[in-house]
Amino acid sequence: MTRKPPAGTPALVALAAAGIEHTAHAYEHDPASDLGYGLEAAQVLGVPPEQVFKTLMTLVDGTLTVAVVPVTGQLDLKLLAAAAGGKRATMAGRPEAERATGYVVGGISPLGQRAAHPTVVDETVWLFDTVYVSGGRRGLDVELAPDDLVRLTSATVAAIGRD
Repeated sequence: MTRKPPAGTPALVALAAAGIEHTAHAYEHDPASDLGYGLEAAQVLGVPPEQVFKTLMTLVDGTLTVAVVPVTGQLDLKLLAAAAGGKRATMAGRPEAERATGYVVGGISPLGQRAAHPTVVDETVWLFDTVYVSGGRRGLDVELAPDDLVRLTSATVAAIGRD
């Protein structure tokens, strides 16, 4: 008997393949919203915005690096560089981020990317029993335990966000 492969975005496939307990939350993304993708997700899903994390693609000393920070704050590039063991961090360009991850901006997930990249998750991830990250498309967030997010992405956890 052949098994049917998991369906969904690469992020959902990766979660299912790893046997990680999670909940997918789909919602209708409003392209006219001025909240930003993460804040819109928090509002629509009715969860505290500090519990929703955005995925940003960066370059640390020229190496593509994933940064995962709360949607309520900003990424501190100096702290990211230090946490990743580098000297200088910059934001990756939109085309580079989309090409490297296989996702579109606003739907970039830290999970199921085309290739594994060094990943740093902000330490505030430990403040919650579950956190929300993009599920791989606009209008889809995944709720999972912080330990599972860190383990599946082989992430370093450090203070990389600022208000």
